[in-house]
Parts: sequence; structure tokens; C-alpha cells
Amino acid sequence: MNTTDMDSYDEFLEFLEEYGNYSDGSNPKYVTSEFVTQCQKADVVHFGAKYLPPFFYINFIISVLGNGLVLYIIYKYEKLSTVTNIFLLNLVISDLLFACCLPFNAVYHASEWIFGRAMCKLVASLFSIGFYSSILFLTLMTFDRYLAVVHAITAAKQRRKAYAISSSVVVWVVSLASSVKELILHDTFTDKQYGELCENVGYDHDTLTKWKLFGYYQQFFVFFLIPVAIVLYCYMRITMRVLSTRMREKCRAVKLIFVIVLTFFICWTPYNIVILLKALEESFSTGCPSDTLDYAHFITRNLAFLYCCISPLFYTFVGKKFQNHFRRMLARNIPCVKITILESQSSRTTSHKSPYTTDY
Repeated sequence: MNTTDMDSYDEFLEFLEEYGNYSDGSNPKYVTSEFVTQCQKADVVHFGAKYLPPFFYINFIISVLGNGLVLYIIYKYEKLSTVTNIFLLNLVISDLLFACCLPFNAVYHASEWIFGRAMCKLVASLFSIGFYSSILFLTLMTFDRYLAVVHAITAAKQRRKAYAISSSVVVWVVSLASSVKELILHDTFTDKQYGELCENVGYDHDTLTKWKLFGYYQQFFVFFLIPVAIVLYCYMRITMRVLSTRMREKCRAVKLIFVIVLTFFICWTPYNIVILLKALEESFSTGCPSDTLDYAHFITRNLAFLYCCISPLFYTFVGKKFQNHFRRMLARNIPCVKITILESQSSRTTSHKSPYTTDY
């Protein structure tokens, strides 16, 4: 063996001595790019692949149709200069932004991520922005109703177009800031079992765990608990005001927003409870996450996503003003519906003019 071979052999022995006792990767110099799955979740993944894509596609279609209908009615029959309509327009945009990410997630759950690294970051960010802004705009609309009803005189001077625009800008900025972590942490990588994935990667396990916990607690406290407190306070004061002054002309608007908010909490409360439980489990448990919580997360999250497709339906079919706009839209495009509406209006007019006409 020549001198060169001896030098190479000595270097190889030094390499084994330095790295051989750290084959588990605990050596800080040991680097691996391979994704290691610590907990096998094959049943949970199969459950998601089977049931989530159809639900996402249906939710996307209903959301686009419902929000698109509200958007058309606002554009065609309403003034965009009013405070309520500015908030409503932003809420519809939030829901559409959220819904447009669902087809990408449907394909991802059904197979793997096929849209590339840039779309991975973009879809994750837009999904969070639409979700957070939807919650904040709903809370803002409730607070605006509180000002209009409880503080009607002072609010009349403050509830201007500039107030609505500036408030909307603040909501979008907060939502954007809360979603920056998704843009930074989300990336693509290849897994031997599941193919191309789009998940939180790029940092060590402890860092990702801290970011995950931050996201859980941010969701529960900032985007659920605080809005709940604001909404409950506002509606308690609105109810007291309406009952004491009998402002019947405002009751319908209050009931409409109350139905929307109530539906929101029915849809989102189970999801946020599961989020809190997952955060507590992540904080105090060292083993694999519970399969039960994973299944509960899938189910309650789907219930939460439903809100984005059913909320515009309340604007269209519960609110009297939107009902009238919807009838006008149908009457303009469907002749037989126009005749039915005219007959219905004629009947109501006759009954208002003389309640006893039908007796003769």
C-alpha cells in the first residue's frame, strides 16, 4: 500500500471515528435531506384522500356560485359607497379567496402536490389570508351594527366611507401579517411513500413545533376567542337597545347578521376546540399525535369550511333587501318568473289597499 493509499485510509478511519457514533443524526454536523416520517398515519391519510376531495370540490362550486351571486347583486343593485356594502364586499372577496384554494387542496389530498414550489407557498398563504380576513370582517360588520344601533347619533358622523375603507385596510394588513409564516415555512419536498408534499419544512423539528404551536394559539385566541367576546358584547347591547326602543326598522338587519354570526360559531366552534386540544397535546405529549384528534380535525375543519359557502346564501335569501334584488334579477332574465312576481306583488298590494275586497 503506497503513501497516498495510507493517507486516504487514515482519513477514512477518522471519518468513522467522528461520525460513526452518531448514525442517528444527533451529531450537529450530521446532515440529511431525507424526510423521515416519525409517526405512521396511513389510515388518517387514506381517510383524507377518500372524503376530502369531493367535499372540497362541492364546497368550491357552491362558494363561487353563492358569493358570485352576492357580488353581482351588490354591483348591479347596490351602492358601493355605503359602509355596510363596503364591508360586505370585502367579506365576499375573503370567502372567494378562501374558496379558490380548495381545488388545489383537493388535488393534493387525492394524490400529491403537482403545482410546484411557488404555488405551494402562494396557495398556503392565500388560504390563510382568506380565512383570517373572513373572520375579522364578520367581527367588524357586527361591531359596525353595534355602532349604528346603540350609538346611532354619534356613529352617524363617524360611519363614513373613509372609516369603512381604513377599517378594511387594517383587516387585510392584519390578515396578511398573520399569514407570512405560511409563506416562509411552506415548501415542497419528496417523500418515498407519499410523493411530492407541500408542508412546513426547512427548519429543525423544535423550530417547526414552536411555529405550529404559535399557529394553534394564534388561531384560537386571536381569531376565535377575541371575536367571540366582541360579538357577544355587541349583540347583547344591540338586543337591549332594540327591546327598549322597539326599533322595528332595524330588527331585520340585526336578525340577519345575528343568523350569520350564529351560523359562523356553529361551524367554527368545534374546529377551534379541536385546535386547542391539538395545541395542548403538542405542548405536553412526547409521543405520536392522537388519531382521534386527527379524525376530529378533518371533520370539524370541513364543517368550518361549509361556512364559506353558506354565508352568502343568508344575504340573498334571509335579508329582505337582497330578496327583492334577487327577484328583480330573476324577473329580468326569466319571463315566467316575472309574471309570478308581478302577480304576487299585485296580490300584496290589493290586500294592503282593502282587506275586505276578497269578501265581495
